[in-house]
Amino acid sequence: MSVKVLALYYSATGNTAAMASALADGASESGAEIRLRQAAETAPEEAINSNPRWRAYFDSSDRAPAPALADLEWADGIAVGSPTRFGGPAAQLKSFLDSSGGLWARGALANKVTTAFTTASTAHGGLESTVLAMNNTFYHWGAIVLPLGYAADKHLLDSGNPYGSSFVSRRSAAPDESTLEACRIQGRRLAQVAGFIAAGLSAKNAA
Repeated sequence: MSVKVLALYYSATGNTAAMASALADGASESGAEIRLRQAAETAPEEAINSNPRWRAYFDSSDRAPAPALADLEWADGIAVGSPTRFGGPAAQLKSFLDSSGGLWARGALANKVTTAFTTASTAHGGLESTVLAMNNTFYHWGAIVLPLGYAADKHLLDSGNPYGSSFVSRRSAAPDESTLEACRIQGRRLAQVAGFIAAGLSAKNAA
């Protein structure tokens, strides 16, 4: 069976989108079927206009389609990414996650394999707390939380964050190759582990 991976994220200026795309590439390399989905923009025009890079990305054709709850139910593995907002995920992403209560109530999200990634503009701007905040949703779903760790690839000792891939965008820099490789590793790991879990559940249900 083909494992299905959803890369769900919010991105204001394109940095988190680039990480999501790299993560999806890694999952695809492991044979996964991919869906890329970007949480809908809900910020007011004056906020978007206050940042030229935000305005340019909002107006670009690079944005992935908005997610539907059906995307969550479809996936075996779910990667969720967001820039940090005061140590937590962006409201645009959180709003969509908060709408998943109906799926949670009927157990449709239990046993999904989940992982998280993030960006910030400063080294101590909330990278780990944002990943952990996104994980809180996964715990309530009854999902299986998959950290990035260090053991999957020696490269991860250089890129840094065992909670999930992360990038510090100093002076609005785009994610560097070290970060994108960490994302690809995270995507491969997600696809592989989600495949193991999905196959095990399928065998159990068939028994």
